[in-house]
Amino acid sequence: MSGHSKWASIKRKKGEIDAKRGKIFTKLIKEITVAARIGGGDINGNPRLRLAVDNAKASSMPKDNIDRAIKKGTGELESVSYEEIMYEGYGPGGVALLVEILTDNKNRVVSEIRHAFSKYGGSMGASGSVAWMFKKRGVITVSKKQIREDDLMELLLDYEVDDIKDTGNEFEVTVSPAHFIEVKNILENKKLTIISSLIDMIPQNTMKVEGSHAEGLLKLIDALEDNDDVQHVYSNFDISESELERIGTK
Repeated sequence: MSGHSKWASIKRKKGEIDAKRGKIFTKLIKEITVAARIGGGDINGNPRLRLAVDNAKASSMPKDNIDRAIKKGTGELESVSYEEIMYEGYGPGGVALLVEILTDNKNRVVSEIRHAFSKYGGSMGASGSVAWMFKKRGVITVSKKQIREDDLMELLLDYEVDDIKDTGNEFEVTVSPAHFIEVKNILENKKLTIISSLIDMIPQNTMKVEGSHAEGLLKLIDALEDNDDVQHVYSNFDISESELERIGTK
């Protein structure tokens, strides 16, 4: 699990994520709208929309909000046009950062992202400077209560599953994007409890950070994620649980 994923997990446990629910809804609505615009409003024929709607439901977004976002994407309701951008850069300690953007104002958001990098000891990089360090993969987290690891491996034997990792109370399944929805459907049909599912950018190698570098990096990631136009922040840092706890209680 990447350092960013561990940090996100700790924030969920602390309940901090609820304080930003309004921002989460804003980001999810943008993703639903763009997914519907690109692939149509039928979730059964549009894997990206299906994932966006599933994530919205998991965040307790009301059905009316989801339906309106889909209609905005298909043109049934008036909507602004969002541009998809990926910014790249480096955080404190030289760790790599990918910042996934959906925005209706590119000039505004690039200024805001550059300011966040500068404020917290990072720097923006050129296109392609760090993207090569990451690999796009589907990540599905499943509760261990209903299935053994051997049975899960056998169930998914015929699919491009990279890894099944035991993370304590859960199994983390990493799969190629092409088989992501298919594998998710199989797990759902088996009535397994899916904790989370997302398309992630997995770092091929990680960098350990601690001390002031770790503190600055987490502040930078928080600042980026606090921007309404930022959909996701991916990083290749690794950080110990004890260091995360130390920073989280400061």
